Order: sequence, then structure tokens, then C-alpha cells
Amino acid sequence: MSNIDIKEYPLSLKNVPLIPREVLFGNPLRTHAQVSPDGTRIAYLAPVDDVLNVWVKTVGRDDDRPITTDKNRGLIDFFWARDGNRIVFPRDRDGDENWRLYAVRVDTGEEICHTPFDNVQVRINDVNKNYPRKILIEMNKDNPQVHDIYRLDLADGSLEQLAQNTGAVVGWVPDSHMNVRGAVSVTSDGGRSLAIRDNDEDEWRPIVTWNAEDSASSGVVAFTKDGHNLYLVDSREANTGRLVEFSPATGESRALAEDPHYDIDDILIDRETYRIQAVTFNRQRRQWQVLDKSLEADFRKLKEIDEGDFFITSRDNDDRKWLVGYVKDAAADTYYLYDRKTRTAEFLFVNNPDLDKYHLAPMEPISFNSRDGLIIHGYLTCPPETEPDRLPLVLYVHGGPWYRDSWGYDAYAQWLANRGYACLQVNYRGSTGYGKDFLNAGNREWAGKMHDDLVDAVDWAVNKGLADPDRLAIYGGSYGGYAALVGATFTPDLFRCAIDVVGPSNLLTFIESIPPYWSALKTTLHKRIGHPETDREFLQSRSPLFHIDNIKIPLLIGQGANDPRVKKAESEQIVAALKEKGLDYEYIIFEDEGHGFLKPENRLKFQARAEKFLARHLGGRSQD
Repeated sequence: MSNIDIKEYPLSLKNVPLIPREVLFGNPLRTHAQVSPDGTRIAYLAPVDDVLNVWVKTVGRDDDRPITTDKNRGLIDFFWARDGNRIVFPRDRDGDENWRLYAVRVDTGEEICHTPFDNVQVRINDVNKNYPRKILIEMNKDNPQVHDIYRLDLADGSLEQLAQNTGAVVGWVPDSHMNVRGAVSVTSDGGRSLAIRDNDEDEWRPIVTWNAEDSASSGVVAFTKDGHNLYLVDSREANTGRLVEFSPATGESRALAEDPHYDIDDILIDRETYRIQAVTFNRQRRQWQVLDKSLEADFRKLKEIDEGDFFITSRDNDDRKWLVGYVKDAAADTYYLYDRKTRTAEFLFVNNPDLDKYHLAPMEPISFNSRDGLIIHGYLTCPPETEPDRLPLVLYVHGGPWYRDSWGYDAYAQWLANRGYACLQVNYRGSTGYGKDFLNAGNREWAGKMHDDLVDAVDWAVNKGLADPDRLAIYGGSYGGYAALVGATFTPDLFRCAIDVVGPSNLLTFIESIPPYWSALKTTLHKRIGHPETDREFLQSRSPLFHIDNIKIPLLIGQGANDPRVKKAESEQIVAALKEKGLDYEYIIFEDEGHGFLKPENRLKFQARAEKFLARHLGGRSQD
């Protein structure tokens, strides 16, 4: 690309204060609130010496106190055991994703590791209010390639294996009594098969098979309370994932909720009756559809309490107290404790109140037609108080790729807008939520039509006059990092610079080095990306590493040394090639991170580098 003068950021932004990176990318003040099973206490994540830990408070009192003592990476998730006496949480080591399961007693602070096994990954499967001491977990303890399912007794620490994985099971399904009665397996063609059994002694019998195309928008939700039927998200004979009640005895399905354009998203289940109460569809914004008429008044009230899109994080055992959060695009999340009996809400907290001091930008849903006729959806966030006229633009690509961007507060979008860039987020083909046809349209299209969709999005923004064609960047993590490398190698004249975070550079080595517990998913990866043995030349043709000579723009590359999904070799091999060619690049590796940067000090360090990198090449603002 020829040298051009970097233009000044919009004059209107001179009156908009810079939002400090510490506010955008540091720890929230509080987040992830959940109500206790008895409805008398709240737990949430908050920093202790800048490390996220679990705190507990009594409803109506200011007696907040931390009950966990993590001093390293911080906790990212937790839940109340249904006995109300323990908080359960996972923790890995420096991002290796070999999660161990811990529990801490709320009354004494005693912390126990229930799965003290090396190189073993634990997944939570089920909790049940009627079995308050028990939880179901999945572990690859006996075979690193597959997860068996166990019943853990939190009181005495005992573990009982309930079912052994034969090698293809990717999901276990318990009934309302915590008996493991369903197993979802990968089929030889990359589809899924659901088998059930009546009890632990019975043989598994298959009842539903989804082919590779249908399985993209299908899955198992739960058994009905009597154990006779199952709730499924099912796209057989439809394009989108519909919620149905399926009878194994007759093979018939009864549709409960569906949308012709969007898959079922979240599902609210009554954990006493096991009836589906409400679902969401993630359209331009998330929208609820209430199925249980007894909740209609509650949902009307919840819409009145605050602005934004609400979500329900937890409910007490009596289903009287709900912990509800509200997501907004240009404001921090808010949390409330809602009382269904009185239909009143107690405000709890704003997760990041410092954001209220600054001028945030709205996130606007957008759509356009791809070059081959698909409707592509996405979101645009422009600098506040600025006309969208030939702005520098950053195409911020989501990871997955089997994921999607959604409306709501996004720290990266707000950071880019505040620095003077338009931020364009695109749900390219292969993204989830828009039905199986749209997702399957991304099969074998890495660096192909999936990238065409991203280029078409940029062309849309340029043709509308809102983006300056001479000041474009591409930035993303995971698949988004791969897309950034593709942007630099496959469309080298489009972008002025690219930022790759934990993105694969060589699809051959990426697929061959997947974690052992992804083994059952190899068939799916081969179908959606390509097979390293039979498609070797094809995968090379779609790998940025083999197109290094095309690069004309500077790159910034970030990597976690312990990443189990995209190994550090993916970054280091392309960095070595860039160095050998004498190309312009910056590389930063974090020895205590995995697939992404969890520690706030690491996030802040990388974002400082990214901010100066973008300012140097696109001309936006930068914090000293």
C-alpha cells in the first residue's frame, strides 16, 4: 500500500474525554450476581487486590465480604450449590483450561478442591434443587480424549462414575432425578445421535439422529419431569432450531416455540415442574417469548424496571426471588433482585459505574446483502458526537467462528469509538443463531466466502460514505485473529494494518494440534474446515502462513503461551516467517495466559500496544 497522510481524528471528539483503558479493560467493580437458594443472600464476583473473587452479602444489608482467596488469574464463574451452604467454582492454571472444581463453605470459608487431578478437565453437567448436596460433573480423568460423567457429593467429596464414554459422546443428559439417561454422540458424517436408557443397567438405544447439516442448529435441552419425553432444539424439516417436545415412544414432536429466521437462544425452565417457561430469540436484540402464562405479568414488569435487554441469572428454590441483569449498548450492566410475590425490584449495583462518567456510543444493528445474495447482519458503533463521514474504520471480527456478535455493551467497540474509529462487527456466514443454512454456508469457507462477507461489509461501509477506504484495519481474536491474518495475506490492499490475537496461521497444524478432548469433534472440524490428510493442499491454500509474500501491511500479534486451543506455535511460526522476510510486525506473548488474556494487567498491556499501533497507522487517539 502506498504511503498516505494520516488524517486527524474527528474534530468533534476533541470535546469527548478519553475513556481510560483501566475503565474499559480493567476488572468490573462487581459482576455476575446470583441469588442464594433460600433467597436471603447474594453472591457476585468482585476484585480483591485486583483479582476477581467471589463475594457474599445478605439481602438488605451492607455486610459484603469475600469468601474466596484467588491471588492469580481470578475467577470467571461460580454457582451456588443448591444446599445454599457452598459456592462452587472452576479454576485452571495459567489458561491451560484443565479446570479443577472447588467448593468453599460460605459460613466458614473452608475451601476444598474436589478434583485434584493433573491434566484433567472438569465440566459442570447438572445441579438439582431436590438433591442439594449432589452435582453432576464430566471429567476426562480415565481417558484424556473423552469425558465420562460422575456424581459428586459435596459433603463427603465422594465421586461415583455414572456412565463411561465409549469414545464419541459429546454430551450427557440427566433426568429430573439426576440419573444419566441420555447421551449425545458424534456420528461418522459429523452429525449427532441421541441415545437414551431407562436406567443404569439398560442398554443405550438411539432415538434421534441429526445429519451434519441439521446438527448445526439442533441439540438436547432436558427430559420432561416424568422422564418420558425430551425437550429438543430441532432443525429437522426446518431451517432454524425450533423448541419441541419429543416423544421417544411415538417419534413425534410438538413445536413449542420457533422463528423462521432465528434459532432458539436462551431457555427458561421451571426446575420443579421441568416445564419450559420462556425462550429468547437473538434477533437484532434479544427478545423473550413467554410460554408460561403465569409469568406474563412478571415479564411485563421486568421490561419496566430498567432499560436494555434483561436476562435472568438465577432463581431461589421457591422461585420467588429472581436475580435479573440488564444489558445496554451505551451504559454499564445493572443488577436487581426481583420479588415475584410483590412484583418489586431492589437495585443491587452497576457492574462498572465509572463508565457513567464518560460519553459512550450507541451500537446500531446493520444488514447488507453479500455478493452472492445472503443477508448479513452485524453492528456498527461510531464515535460519539461525530458525523459518520469517511471515518477510519476497524473491522472487529468475532471468534468461534461458530458464535455471533450481539447487541449490548462491548468494551472493544466503545474503546475503538472513543479513540475515533468506527467499529464494524459482522455476523458472517458460519455464525450461529441465524439457522442451519447460514451456519452451513460457512463450511470449508475459511478464507473463502466467510472472508468475502467481511470484505463486503467493509465495501458496504465505504460505499455508504461512513468509512474512509484509505484508513481501514482488521482486528480479532481466535477465528477473528485468523481473519486478521487472512486480511493481511489474501486482501493485502484493503487494510492498512491488522491485529491478530490467538489466531491460527496454519490450518494443518491447527487441526492436528487440537486438545485431546476435542477428538470426538474431529469429524465436525474436518467437515467444516477441511481434512489434513485428504485436503492438504486445500488447507494450505487457506492458511495465511503460506501466503506470507503477499503481506504489505504491519501486523500486531498477541498470544497466550498456554493456549490449549490455538497453540503458541501458530503465532510463532508466522512471526518467524515475518522476521525472515523483514516484514513490519510486533509480537507480544504472555507466559501466564491461554486462549485470550484474562489477567487485567495483561489485557491493559496488550490494549496499550494495540491503541498505539492503530493510532500510528489509522490516526486515531491514544492514551499516554
